[in-house]
Amino acid sequence: MVVGVDGSPSSYAALRWAARYARSVGGVVEAVCAWDTPSEIGWAGPAIDPEFDLVQARERFAEELRAVFPEEHPAGLREELVEGDPSEVLIRASQGAELLVVGSRGRGGFARAMLGSVSQRCAQHAACPVVIVRQDQAPAH
Repeated sequence: MVVGVDGSPSSYAALRWAARYARSVGGVVEAVCAWDTPSEIGWAGPAIDPEFDLVQARERFAEELRAVFPEEHPAGLREELVEGDPSEVLIRASQGAELLVVGSRGRGGFARAMLGSVSQRCAQHAACPVVIVRQDQAPAH
């Protein structure tokens, strides 16, 4: 199964959910993180070095996986860092997958939104069933 990871609390919940589900069915989890060079092309060309962005993206992805699995990664966890638009990357990754798991809201967007634009696009266009996981809720006191 493919899981979208973007550093948001709901993507962490999606990754934890996918790891539990994979363990119960004997599946494999492919954690996919999409990154994009946030540069603007002006008179002088790109403002940011894409190689530097790739290094930062790798470091951030590794930190995100450590945040979800601080002890050790689950057996069979695969990691894939892909440059591109997150929804397009995940829709492409859904080709041949048995399941696509995404968080309900990512890093961007509006806090009031019930469903983020990436999860909504994935639900509409993925080539496999999609599970949308909400952010872990803190226990009530």
